[in-house]
Amino acid sequence: MTIASNLKAIQSSLPKEVALVAVSKTKPNTAILEAYQAGQRIFGENKVQELAQKAEELPKDITWHMIGHLQTNKVKFIAPFVSLIHGLDSLKLLKEINKRAEQNNRIIHCLLQVHIATESSKFGFRIDEVESALNQAEKFENIKIVGLTGMATFTDDTQQVADEFKSLKTVFDSIKNDNITTLSMGMSGDYNLAIEQGSTMVRLGSAIFGHRNK
Repeated sequence: MTIASNLKAIQSSLPKEVALVAVSKTKPNTAILEAYQAGQRIFGENKVQELAQKAEELPKDITWHMIGHLQTNKVKFIAPFVSLIHGLDSLKLLKEINKRAEQNNRIIHCLLQVHIATESSKFGFRIDEVESALNQAEKFENIKIVGLTGMATFTDDTQQVADEFKSLKTVFDSIKNDNITTLSMGMSGDYNLAIEQGSTMVRLGSAIFGHRNK
C-alpha cells in the first residue's frame, strides 16, 4: 500500500465532520509530499525543531499542528506560523503562548489537553481543572481555545479506551460553544473507537505512513 492509497482509504471511511491530521513526525519530506500530492493539507509534528524545519522547506499552504508536549522555551520557534497547538497542558504554557503570539501579532488557536489515561506519564489538566483553565485562558487576548484533546491509555482493553474517550466527550459537551468546536482524540490504533465516542479530529501516523522507524 502506498501513502496515497492509505490516505484515500482512510479519507473515504471518515465521517465528513471529522478532520484528519497526518502525523508526520520522523517522516522525510518526500513522504509528506506524497501525502500532500494526494490532497492532505494538515500535518502534525511533536518536535519543535523538526516542525520549524519542515515548515520552512515544504509548501506554504500546509497547515501545521504541534501535537506533542510543548516546552515553554520552545514556543517562540513555532509562534510565527503554527496553526493549532494540541498540547496546552499548563497555565505556565498558556502565558508563554500568549506572549509569543502577541509578539508575532497573531492569535494562536489551542486545544486544552486533558488527562484521561491511567498512565501518569501523560500530560494534561485533570477533568476537574478544565473549567478553571478555560476561565484563565479568557484573560489572554492572543490565545483562542477551540477545543479539547486527550489520549487514552495504551491498552488492548477497548472498553477502557472507549470509557476514557467518553469521559472526555462528556467534558467537551459541557463547555462547547461557538468557539469550542474541536474534540481531538484518536490515533492509528484507536481512532474508530474515538469517532464512535464523538471525536471531531483524529491524528494518524502509521495508518498513513506505515510503521515508524525507531
